Amino acid sequence: MLLLRKVLINLTVLAVILVLFYCYQTSNGVHWSVHTVPEHENTSTTKSNGGSGEDEISKALLEAEKVYYNVWCIFTKVASNSPMRKKFAIFAESLLRLSSVDIVFHVITDEDSKDVAEKVLEGVLLSTGKFMKVQYYDVHKLASQLEDIVSVMSPHFSSKPGTYYSDALFFLSLGLHRIAPIEQSVAAMFDADTKFRKDVKELFEEFNSFGGQALFGLAPELTPVYRHVLYLYRNKHPNTSFGEPSKSNGYPGYNSGVVLFNLDRLRNSSIYDRIVKKESVQAMTEKYHFKGHLGDQDFYTLLGMERPELIHTIDCGWNRQLCIWWRDRGYADVFGNYSRCDSETKLWHGNCNTPIPDD
Repeated sequence: MLLLRKVLINLTVLAVILVLFYCYQTSNGVHWSVHTVPEHENTSTTKSNGGSGEDEISKALLEAEKVYYNVWCIFTKVASNSPMRKKFAIFAESLLRLSSVDIVFHVITDEDSKDVAEKVLEGVLLSTGKFMKVQYYDVHKLASQLEDIVSVMSPHFSSKPGTYYSDALFFLSLGLHRIAPIEQSVAAMFDADTKFRKDVKELFEEFNSFGGQALFGLAPELTPVYRHVLYLYRNKHPNTSFGEPSKSNGYPGYNSGVVLFNLDRLRNSSIYDRIVKKESVQAMTEKYHFKGHLGDQDFYTLLGMERPELIHTIDCGWNRQLCIWWRDRGYADVFGNYSRCDSETKLWHGNCNTPIPDD
């Protein structure tokens, strides 16, 4: 009986190894890296002198039972001395320091930027004394996977369509359900120029408020950019709420610095599959005389106009944007109506290269 038990344990371990080897061989540009604090830096870490196969299986089962919060970020074209390196460090440090949950950090990057990201995260983990898993994705391979979406979106929502790699970066979120591992049911994506003031777990609780058809969750845009973009439509429809600030019960559009994804629904949504087709996007842009320049954010805004039930509006405090560019471009008289957010700031967003407060 004891011999049979040992044989079963060994077979189980072998099966796990074979599955891991298969996953590695078919990773399609995905690379895992487990970041943790070195043992000499973490007094709570204990060493093991080895264990039985039963111990290893028990550890594997405990690991499988953990609930991981999937956080995504795009980090590309970053040199070692780039200002974005510091922003990424601030983002990652605030995420980990305030988090009370287990995180898997998914970083979409290129070869050079990956080296920078690894060094930054090593420093962050040492300073916070915390642990997280990190998974890196090759941006070039992902762009190729989502070529169909990029080619549809780019002519309508890019400032200078035609540079494929640059265009792809701004539309990857629209196909995240095709990129993310199938076991992920929900996820959140953040711009790297953000800084947490609250636990990311609280943001994930927004999924409990999603409507029955909601696929995404985004916070309102806090500038009059879509008042500007929708100029022709607003002239023809003077009573429209599109392009008006939230404070007057208007629709200012969405900001994609923070996006929540119900990945399970997206994978099974025939409605979404139709909406991202060329004919549908063309029809929507013509209907609203919409010519954007902000990538996925433009599409989310247009989607919210045409199919509001597909987007859950997150509290503005979860994406407190600091950009004032439009205030100095002819909209000073109305800018305050758009930038106002009466909620507690839970996450700063230093868009337009705006400095983020130290608090």
